[in-house]
Amino acid sequence: MTPDPCIICVAITGSVPKKADNPAVPITIAEQIESTHAAFEAGATIAHCHVRGEDGAPSSDPDRFERLMEGLRNHCPGMIVQLSTGGRSGAGKTRGGMLPLRPDMASLSVGSNNFPTRVYENPPDLVDWLAAEMKTYNVRPEIECFDLSHIFQAARMVRDGRLPANVHVQFVMGVKNAMPVDRAAFDFMRETRARLLPEATWCAAGIGPGQITINEWCVETGGHCRTGLEDNIRLDRDTLAPSNAALVKRVVDLCDRAGRPVATWQQARECLALPLREVA
Repeated sequence: MTPDPCIICVAITGSVPKKADNPAVPITIAEQIESTHAAFEAGATIAHCHVRGEDGAPSSDPDRFERLMEGLRNHCPGMIVQLSTGGRSGAGKTRGGMLPLRPDMASLSVGSNNFPTRVYENPPDLVDWLAAEMKTYNVRPEIECFDLSHIFQAARMVRDGRLPANVHVQFVMGVKNAMPVDRAAFDFMRETRARLLPEATWCAAGIGPGQITINEWCVETGGHCRTGLEDNIRLDRDTLAPSNAALVKRVVDLCDRAGRPVATWQQARECLALPLREVA
């Protein structure tokens, strides 16, 4: 039996990495489009997107998101565009100001947790508002689970209709002060997702050196993979990643060795129940 194709998500820039950390980190809209195009050609079919201001600081500016989306749809036809509503780039409802642009997907954190130097706050009223906006604009939520309780909360929101049953669930492991890269925890998260959210698709993200480990576990267990310079700027301890595409290629190689096909954009859209877009 042929394994299910693996969807590769590339998190191209995030809010934290700077060019001083790795010159390959794309900051401007043009750099992000170019970097995503190379990652798309390497095998990524989801682009997880943040935007930065002129000074490189994280931003939630809908105009910047609109320019980025337009460029990605022109240069990466068929690729799934997933916008971040994360808290590092804005506060309150500004975090969802780009949702009327109707991206294919958007991230949604349904609970709070500790980050390395701060609390990542996701109060219930904001979570409910973001979920309602995603429903209004037909944006598929990706539930970013930094903690086991976030799976339970997502399941509660599915049961009462605040979220659709076919959300996409992502386990985030390796953030300092949050969930570590731990195989027993990973397996328990998978089992809990299967029990509480049986219609949900799932993937996982590893931060820093944990990225390749989490990629390996996802390929092995039938999940989908996230990679990219947002989460990790290195190929190994001594080598900076030269591009997002290089990190995508690393996941493609894992799939090849495991005998697991890499999803095309058409297969990714079918798996995630997203409409096929007409491409030139």
